[in-house]
Order: sequence, then C-alpha cells, then structure tokens
Amino acid sequence: QNGQTLEDHTGGANRPAIWIDTGIHSREWVTQASGVIFAKKILEGYGNDASLTSILDNFDIFLEIVTNPDGFAFTHTKNRMWRKTRSLNSGSSCVGVDPNRNWDAGFGGAGSSSNPCSETYRGPFANSESEVKAIVDFVQNHGNIKAFISIHSYSQLLLYPYGYTSKKAADQEELDAVAKKAVDALQSLHGTKYTYGSIITTIYQASGGTVDWTYDQGIKYSYTFELRDKGRYGFMLPANQIISTAEETWLALMVIMEHTRDHPY
Repeated sequence: QNGQTLEDHTGGANRPAIWIDTGIHSREWVTQASGVIFAKKILEGYGNDASLTSILDNFDIFLEIVTNPDGFAFTHTKNRMWRKTRSLNSGSSCVGVDPNRNWDAGFGGAGSSSNPCSETYRGPFANSESEVKAIVDFVQNHGNIKAFISIHSYSQLLLYPYGYTSKKAADQEELDAVAKKAVDALQSLHGTKYTYGSIITTIYQASGGTVDWTYDQGIKYSYTFELRDKGRYGFMLPANQIISTAEETWLALMVIMEHTRDHPY
C-alpha cells in the first residue's frame, strides 16, 4: 500500500506485538514446517491482504519457528521422537527438560514430573532452560505483547488458560468466544474439526506451561494449538499434509490476530 513494503516497518520498543512460536516440543515437526509457511504468508500478505496489512500497520509479529533448536537437531540425527530440550541433568544420565513444564506458572505442580527421565520433567527450577528463559526475558523486556500463541501437535485442539489450576481465567468468556470463531474458520477450509476450551478441562492438568505464564503476565490473548492429527499418524504426520495444515491454521491465527487488533486493552 502506498508503495510500502513490510521492510519499511522498523517497529519500535513500545509498538504492540503478537508472538507466535512453533516447535517448542522438537518432535512436533508439522509445527516448525507450518511456522515457515506463516512467515511466507506474513511477508507476501502485506499490501495484498487488507486485514493482515492492517494488523501489521499496528502490530509487530514475532515468529519463533525453531523454539527448541537442540532438540530439533536431535530429532533429525538420533531420535525422531525426542520431545525435550538437550540440557544435562545433574546427578542423572537422562537428558533434557520438558520446555512446556518449565515456566513459572504453577511450577512443580500436578501434571509435571520431578524425574529427569520423564518426558514431562519440569527441570530443577522455573526458567532453567535457556530456550524458555530467552522468551521470558524477551516478553518482560518488551512489555507490550498483546497476544501469545504457542503451537504444538497433535490432537486438533485450541486451548486457553489454565492448565495448572481449575480456576477459570478472568477472561474465559471472551477467550472461549474467540476460540470458537477461530476453530470455525479453521474448519471452513478442509473440514478439519477442532475441540476448544481451557487446558485443564479439554486435555489434562499441566503445570509450568507457556500460555498460563503469559496469561498471568497480563497477555490476555494467550492460546495454544495442537495441530493435526488425532493420532492416526501423530507426530509422524505425512509431509503431504503440511500445506493444508498450515493454511487452515493460518485462518484461525488471523481470527485471533484480528480480535487482538480490534479489542485493544
């Protein structure tokens, strides 16, 4: 628009922002692949898609595609089903921490493990993992992130806080309404059906999770996705489903981003 490209936007320290991360669990390959497609949509949509253009005129979008790089590398070289980080655990031969149990939100509570050999090992203390601490520091230093979306697979779910407590989020009614609109948009493309709701009531109790922490930091629009499928292929989703998965998910992301744009707080 007006001859501008996305590169003309230099942002600023206080510019409101939207965060999206993929691949915090390294084996969830459809998420990192989708993140690459999201980046392409952001770059190519500016100036061509009116709604996305208006979002980018008002918000920065931070997109972290490989949120667990050491784990991701390990899934390519040694163990395709690796979930955790690759940090060394003092006093144990078992490696890694579950980076979605390592946040300072109900840390150490039910739905996480104190056993370093467990897939859901929470780590020795909150934010012990550099991958988590880097995001925590970024969010706190930025101070104006309005939506935070963390993308996992699989199960076809759109979830909002809380996971560590059965207490309802203060904004539950609004979060639920936006989630319904988002899953309806997602389903409209290929008929993929998602369930939505709070983490603890929809999937299971989980403490130390990303979006519980971001919500408690005041980021109202905190959501987590579980992408395709429902278990037929699970983490081994075929590559021929990448594009359709990313494109339907993008429609849901647009609903959340548009709502964030239109409901400042």
